[in-house]
Amino acid sequence: MNKPATPPPNRSRLKLVLIMLVFAAPMLVAGLLTFTGWQPGAKGNGHPILPQRNFASEQVQVRLDDGRLWPWRDSEPRLTLIALAGPDCAAQCFDTLTGIAKARFMLNRNQSRLRLLYLGEPPADAGRLAAMRAFWSLGRDVDGKLARFRPAAPDSVSAVLVESNGTALSLYPAGFDGTGLMRDLQKVVK
Repeated sequence: MNKPATPPPNRSRLKLVLIMLVFAAPMLVAGLLTFTGWQPGAKGNGHPILPQRNFASEQVQVRLDDGRLWPWRDSEPRLTLIALAGPDCAAQCFDTLTGIAKARFMLNRNQSRLRLLYLGEPPADAGRLAAMRAFWSLGRDVDGKLARFRPAAPDSVSAVLVESNGTALSLYPAGFDGTGLMRDLQKVVK
C-alpha cells in the first residue's frame, strides 16, 4: 500500500505563517500609519474647535430680530451654520453670505437640515438686507460669548458649523474657501 505523501512539518508551518501574514499585514500597516500620525485624506476644510464647546450647555444667548432667543437644540435634528460678520459688512461680506446661501441651496432635498444664522450688523443697503432675510435668521450675540470667532478685518465673514445638539464642530475663518465649505456641508448634512 502506498501512503499519501505528507509535506514535511516545516513546510506546513511556513504555509500557516504566510497565511497569517496575509491577514495580519494590513492591520500592522494601519497600526504603523496611525502611530506615526498619518491620517487619510478625508479631512474637512474647517478648523476643528478645540477644546470642544457646546453652546446650549454654555447658555450662549442669541437674540433674533423678532425678540426670540435662538434655540440651539431644535425640534428636529438640523445643523446650524453661524456667519459672524466683521465690522462694516459691505460688498465682500455680502458676497460671502450669498455664497453660503448658495451652498445651502446645493444641498437639494437636504437643505432644510441646515439653518443659517447671521450674527452682526447687517448690511445697511435695504436691498441686500431684504435678500438676506430670505435665507438667514438675523440676530446678535447677547453676552459676546462668540466674539472669539468673529473676524477683526472689515467687510469679512467667518463661519461656525454647529451640531443639532449645540456642539460647535468647525470654524471657517475669514477668507475661507466657499467650495470647501460646500463639500463639508455635503458630507455632514444627510
